[in-house]
Amino acid sequence: MPALARHSPVDLHAIHADVWHAHALSNAPLPVLATGDAALDAQLPGGGWPIGALTEILQPPGVHSEWRLLLPALTHCGQGPVVLVGAPHVPFAPALAAQGLLAQRLLWVNTAAAAARLWACEQALRCAEVHAVLAWLPQARSEQLRRLQMAAAEYSKLLFVMRPAAAQDDASPAALRLHLQPQPQPQPQPSAEATPGALRPSADALQLQLLKRRGPPLDRPLQLQARGGRMNLLLAAAHALDRSTARA
Repeated sequence: MPALARHSPVDLHAIHADVWHAHALSNAPLPVLATGDAALDAQLPGGGWPIGALTEILQPPGVHSEWRLLLPALTHCGQGPVVLVGAPHVPFAPALAAQGLLAQRLLWVNTAAAAARLWACEQALRCAEVHAVLAWLPQARSEQLRRLQMAAAEYSKLLFVMRPAAAQDDASPAALRLHLQPQPQPQPQPSAEATPGALRPSADALQLQLLKRRGPPLDRPLQLQARGGRMNLLLAAAHALDRSTARA
Protein backbone atom coordinates (compact mmCIF):
# COMPACT_ATOMS: atom_id res chain seq x y z
CA MET A 1 0.00 0.00 0.00
CA PRO A 2 1.56 3.32 -1.02
CA ALA A 3 2.42 5.70 1.76
CA LEU A 4 0.18 8.71 2.19
CA ALA A 5 1.66 11.88 0.79
CA ARG A 6 2.67 14.45 3.32
CA HIS A 7 1.50 18.01 2.77
CA SER A 8 2.98 21.16 4.18
CA PRO A 9 0.75 23.26 6.44
CA VAL A 10 -1.56 25.54 4.45
CA ASP A 11 -0.68 29.21 4.53
CA LEU A 12 -4.06 30.89 5.13
CA HIS A 13 -2.72 34.20 3.82
CA ALA A 14 -1.94 32.56 0.47
CA ILE A 15 -5.54 31.45 -0.14
CA HIS A 16 -7.45 33.48 -2.73
CA ALA A 17 -9.37 36.39 -1.25
CA ASP A 18 -12.69 35.08 -2.64
CA VAL A 19 -12.45 31.95 -0.46
CA TRP A 20 -14.11 32.46 2.90
CA HIS A 21 -12.10 31.49 5.99
CA ALA A 22 -14.36 30.00 8.68
CA HIS A 23 -12.39 31.78 11.40
CA ALA A 24 -13.06 35.20 9.86
CA LEU A 25 -16.10 37.34 9.11
CA SER A 26 -17.16 36.83 5.51
CA ASN A 27 -16.97 39.53 2.88
CA ALA A 28 -20.51 39.00 1.68
CA PRO A 29 -20.84 38.28 -2.05
CA LEU A 30 -24.25 40.00 -1.94
CA PRO A 31 -24.76 43.76 -1.80
CA VAL A 32 -25.64 45.07 1.64
CA LEU A 33 -27.43 48.05 3.15
CA ALA A 34 -25.97 49.73 6.22
CA THR A 35 -28.05 49.15 9.36
CA GLY A 36 -27.56 52.66 10.71
CA ASP A 37 -25.61 51.36 13.70
CA ALA A 38 -21.84 51.20 13.27
CA ALA A 39 -21.37 48.59 16.00
CA LEU A 40 -23.86 46.26 14.32
CA ASP A 41 -22.46 46.85 10.83
CA ALA A 42 -19.03 45.81 12.10
CA GLN A 43 -20.42 42.39 13.06
CA LEU A 44 -22.34 41.65 9.86
CA PRO A 45 -20.81 40.08 6.73
CA GLY A 46 -20.21 42.86 4.22
CA GLY A 47 -21.09 45.51 6.81
CA GLY A 48 -24.90 45.63 6.65
CA TRP A 49 -28.23 43.90 5.99
CA PRO A 50 -27.92 41.47 3.06
CA ILE A 51 -29.86 42.39 -0.09
CA GLY A 52 -31.16 39.30 -1.84
CA ALA A 53 -31.29 37.12 1.26
CA LEU A 54 -33.54 36.34 4.22
CA THR A 55 -32.85 38.00 7.57
CA GLU A 56 -34.76 36.35 10.41
CA ILE A 57 -35.55 38.30 13.59
CA LEU A 58 -36.61 36.31 16.65
CA GLN A 59 -38.23 38.07 19.62
CA PRO A 60 -39.78 37.06 22.97
CA PRO A 61 -43.59 36.98 23.30
CA GLY A 62 -45.14 40.43 23.25
CA VAL A 63 -41.94 42.16 22.11
CA HIS A 64 -42.03 44.15 18.85
CA SER A 65 -38.73 46.00 18.48
CA GLU A 66 -38.34 45.40 14.75
CA TRP A 67 -39.11 49.00 13.77
CA ARG A 68 -36.57 50.25 16.27
CA LEU A 69 -33.96 48.02 14.61
CA LEU A 70 -34.86 48.31 10.92
CA LEU A 71 -36.11 51.87 10.47
CA PRO A 72 -32.70 53.51 9.84
CA ALA A 73 -32.02 51.15 6.93
CA LEU A 74 -35.54 51.31 5.50
CA THR A 75 -35.28 55.08 5.17
CA HIS A 76 -32.26 54.61 2.87
CA CYS A 77 -33.31 51.57 0.84
CA GLY A 78 -34.72 53.64 -2.03
CA GLN A 79 -38.02 55.32 -2.83
CA GLY A 80 -40.10 52.25 -3.67
CA PRO A 81 -42.75 50.53 -1.55
CA VAL A 82 -41.99 48.80 1.75
CA VAL A 83 -44.48 45.93 2.05
CA LEU A 84 -45.67 44.85 5.51
CA VAL A 85 -47.24 41.40 5.60
CA GLY A 86 -49.19 40.50 8.74
CA ALA A 87 -47.89 43.39 10.86
CA PRO A 88 -49.36 43.03 14.39
CA HIS A 89 -50.07 46.78 14.76
CA VAL A 90 -50.89 49.68 12.48
CA PRO A 91 -47.64 51.64 11.88
CA PHE A 92 -47.63 55.10 13.49
CA ALA A 93 -47.03 57.22 10.41
CA PRO A 94 -45.88 60.49 12.11
CA ALA A 95 -43.08 58.72 14.00
CA LEU A 96 -41.94 56.91 10.86
CA ALA A 97 -42.05 60.08 8.79
CA ALA A 98 -40.03 61.93 11.43
CA GLN A 99 -37.28 59.37 10.88
CA GLY A 100 -37.48 59.64 7.08
CA LEU A 101 -39.85 56.81 6.09
CA LEU A 102 -42.88 58.38 4.42
CA ALA A 103 -46.26 56.73 4.96
CA GLN A 104 -46.84 56.75 1.18
CA ARG A 105 -44.18 54.07 0.83
CA LEU A 106 -45.91 51.60 3.16
CA LEU A 107 -48.18 48.86 1.83
CA TRP A 108 -49.88 46.87 4.59
CA VAL A 109 -51.21 43.39 3.81
CA ASN A 110 -53.47 42.56 6.75
CA THR A 111 -54.34 38.86 6.88
CA ALA A 112 -54.24 36.28 9.66
CA ALA A 113 -54.13 33.26 7.34
CA ALA A 114 -50.62 31.76 7.25
CA ALA A 115 -50.94 30.60 3.64
CA ALA A 116 -52.12 34.06 2.52
CA ARG A 117 -49.17 35.72 4.24
CA LEU A 118 -46.68 33.44 2.52
CA TRP A 119 -48.33 34.02 -0.86
CA ALA A 120 -48.34 37.81 -0.33
CA CYS A 121 -44.64 37.77 0.64
CA GLU A 122 -43.64 35.88 -2.48
CA GLN A 123 -45.69 38.13 -4.74
CA ALA A 124 -44.22 41.25 -3.15
CA LEU A 125 -40.67 39.95 -3.63
CA ARG A 126 -41.42 39.39 -7.31
CA CYS A 127 -42.68 42.96 -7.78
CA ALA A 128 -40.04 45.15 -9.45
CA GLU A 129 -41.13 48.35 -7.67
CA VAL A 130 -40.88 46.90 -4.14
CA HIS A 131 -37.66 47.64 -2.26
CA ALA A 132 -38.20 45.74 1.00
CA VAL A 133 -40.56 43.19 2.54
CA LEU A 134 -41.23 42.85 6.28
CA ALA A 135 -43.24 39.76 7.21
CA TRP A 136 -44.56 38.40 10.49
CA LEU A 137 -44.68 34.62 10.01
CA PRO A 138 -44.91 32.86 13.38
CA GLN A 139 -45.98 29.49 11.94
CA ALA A 140 -43.66 29.39 8.91
CA ARG A 141 -41.83 26.11 8.32
CA SER A 142 -38.26 25.75 7.09
CA GLU A 143 -39.26 24.77 3.56
CA GLN A 144 -41.59 27.77 3.32
CA LEU A 145 -38.85 30.11 4.47
CA ARG A 146 -36.51 28.54 1.92
CA ARG A 147 -38.98 29.41 -0.84
CA LEU A 148 -38.97 33.04 0.30
CA GLN A 149 -35.18 33.01 0.54
CA MET A 150 -35.00 31.87 -3.09
CA ALA A 151 -37.40 34.61 -4.20
CA ALA A 152 -35.42 37.27 -2.34
CA ALA A 153 -32.21 36.03 -3.98
CA GLU A 154 -33.75 35.88 -7.46
CA TYR A 155 -35.16 39.42 -7.29
CA SER A 156 -32.48 41.03 -5.07
CA LYS A 157 -34.82 42.27 -2.35
CA LEU A 158 -34.46 43.10 1.32
CA LEU A 159 -36.44 40.50 3.26
CA PHE A 160 -36.98 40.56 7.03
CA VAL A 161 -39.08 37.85 8.68
CA MET A 162 -40.21 38.22 12.29
CA ARG A 163 -40.72 35.01 14.26
CA PRO A 164 -41.08 34.05 17.94
CA ALA A 165 -38.00 33.30 20.02
CA ALA A 166 -39.35 29.77 20.53
CA ALA A 167 -38.36 29.04 16.91
CA GLN A 168 -34.68 29.47 17.75
CA ASP A 169 -34.01 25.72 17.68
CA ASP A 170 -35.80 25.19 14.35
CA ALA A 171 -33.83 24.81 11.15
CA SER A 172 -33.76 27.98 9.07
CA PRO A 173 -32.38 28.87 5.61
CA ALA A 174 -31.84 32.50 6.70
CA ALA A 175 -28.50 34.01 5.74
CA LEU A 176 -28.65 36.09 8.91
CA ARG A 177 -30.49 35.16 12.08
CA LEU A 178 -30.71 37.19 15.28
CA HIS A 179 -32.50 37.37 18.61
CA LEU A 180 -33.75 40.81 19.61
CA GLN A 181 -35.12 42.13 22.88
CA PRO A 182 -35.18 45.34 24.91
CA GLN A 183 -31.93 45.80 26.79
CA PRO A 184 -32.27 44.93 30.48
CA GLN A 185 -32.10 48.11 32.52
CA PRO A 186 -30.25 48.32 35.84
CA GLN A 187 -32.47 48.92 38.84
CA PRO A 188 -31.78 52.31 40.46
CA GLN A 189 -30.27 52.06 43.91
CA PRO A 190 -31.72 54.44 46.54
CA SER A 191 -29.09 56.81 47.79
CA ALA A 192 -29.14 59.96 49.86
CA GLU A 193 -26.27 61.25 47.73
CA ALA A 194 -27.94 60.69 44.37
CA THR A 195 -27.00 63.38 41.87
CA PRO A 196 -30.00 65.61 40.99
CA GLY A 197 -30.92 65.35 37.32
CA ALA A 198 -28.71 62.29 36.73
CA LEU A 199 -29.47 60.61 33.41
CA ARG A 200 -31.09 57.18 33.52
CA PRO A 201 -30.77 54.59 30.73
CA SER A 202 -33.46 54.81 28.07
CA ALA A 203 -35.96 51.95 28.00
CA ASP A 204 -35.72 51.50 24.22
CA ALA A 205 -32.09 50.39 24.07
CA LEU A 206 -31.80 46.96 22.46
CA GLN A 207 -29.89 43.78 23.14
CA LEU A 208 -29.11 41.81 20.00
CA GLN A 209 -27.66 38.31 19.80
CA LEU A 210 -26.37 37.03 16.46
CA LEU A 211 -27.51 33.43 16.16
CA LYS A 212 -26.33 32.82 12.61
CA ARG A 213 -23.97 34.64 10.30
CA ARG A 214 -21.22 33.71 7.90
CA GLY A 215 -18.41 34.08 10.36
CA PRO A 216 -17.28 33.03 13.83
CA PRO A 217 -19.80 33.00 16.68
CA LEU A 218 -20.23 36.23 18.60
CA ASP A 219 -19.44 35.56 22.24
CA ARG A 220 -21.68 38.20 23.78
CA PRO A 221 -24.80 40.14 22.72
CA LEU A 222 -24.53 43.57 21.16
CA GLN A 223 -25.98 46.54 23.02
CA LEU A 224 -27.61 49.01 20.63
CA GLN A 225 -27.99 52.58 21.79
CA ALA A 226 -31.35 54.19 22.47
CA ARG A 227 -33.18 56.47 20.06
CA GLY A 228 -33.03 60.22 20.12
CA GLY A 229 -35.37 62.30 22.21
CA ARG A 230 -37.55 63.35 19.28
CA MET A 231 -38.56 59.75 18.53
CA ASN A 232 -39.39 59.13 22.19
CA LEU A 233 -41.63 62.22 22.26
CA LEU A 234 -43.46 61.04 19.15
CA LEU A 235 -44.01 57.59 20.60
CA ALA A 236 -45.30 59.09 23.83
CA ALA A 237 -47.76 61.18 21.79
CA ALA A 238 -48.87 58.03 19.96
CA HIS A 239 -49.56 56.21 23.25
CA ALA A 240 -51.50 59.19 24.56
CA LEU A 241 -53.58 59.24 21.39
CA ASP A 242 -54.32 55.53 21.74
CA ARG A 243 -55.48 56.01 25.33
CA SER A 244 -57.74 58.93 24.47
CA THR A 245 -59.24 57.01 21.55
CA ALA A 246 -59.95 54.04 23.80
CA ARG A 247 -61.79 56.24 26.29
CA ALA A 248 -63.90 57.93 23.62
